Amino acid sequence: MKKVQLITDGACLGNPGPGGWACVLRYGDLNKEMFGSERETTNNRMELQAAVEGLRALKERCEVVVVTDSNYVKNGITKWIQNWKRNGWRTSDKKPVVNQDLWLELDTQNARHNTTWEWTKGHSSHADNNRCDELATSAARSQSSSD
Repeated sequence: MKKVQLITDGACLGNPGPGGWACVLRYGDLNKEMFGSERETTNNRMELQAAVEGLRALKERCEVVVVTDSNYVKNGITKWIQNWKRNGWRTSDKKPVVNQDLWLELDTQNARHNTTWEWTKGHSSHADNNRCDELATSAARSQSSSD
């Protein structure tokens, strides 16, 4: 099974506001950067979208280490999601799970692979996370400047 590293980040200019997501996929010496944007979104949605798009881009089952600076994404997919599913996509205080559409898609993409989720401090010493931040912020700005 191929071993891949997926580094992700999301950005938003205002929250909500114009947003961008980005990811870097690494496999051996290969490196692929991906990014996109939405006109009106939230930072959490962009963080989720980055992970979804990165996992979706993998055409076969892989062993994937996903590196994110979002505890929301990491904890959601590794700790909270099983309870949300068991509770009919409701939180522990019986409210609907926010961003359910993206959580459902992330759950689907995550299940296609053997994943390990790691957190890294944002805006710190992780070069690929910093690159994702640059790409996501640039993508968000492209939405902002198209008004």
